Amino acid sequence: MNVRTAQAGDLDTVAVLFDQYRSFYGKPGNVGLARVFIGERMARAESVILVAEARDGGLAGFVQMYPGFSSVSAARIFVLNDLFVGHAHRRRGAARLLLEAAHRFAREAGAVHLSLSTAVSNRPAQALYESLGWARDQEFHHYTLAVG
Repeated sequence: MNVRTAQAGDLDTVAVLFDQYRSFYGKPGNVGLARVFIGERMARAESVILVAEARDGGLAGFVQMYPGFSSVSAARIFVLNDLFVGHAHRRRGAARLLLEAAHRFAREAGAVHLSLSTAVSNRPAQALYESLGWARDQEFHHYTLAVG
């Protein structure tokens, strides 16, 4: 499996994965909405989308990060807002590869940390995050990873 930055030609497939991601969090399916949303982020360079490409050339999953800044640290940060792996590709290491690639990307961009939030009930994701060094906030299920 290979992780790379999403390209314009990936839009339709990423939109389907993004729609499945939203459905996981209880939102009604709407691939059209997903396509517009992801398309706008890509066209405006408002987010960084990394995709895991399976050996067959299809996309196994994606991660979407939003750039930002920490006033206290006076430095760049990234919010890892979305991580999703399609059902057919789960338990094959795609999520781990995407998270590792996000970490590398943030470090190379000069960020001081990545942050993310996940559902309290999403125990498999929490276990993965913690295995990669993310630290859970004790009041909220919010994770931070030092990038430097």
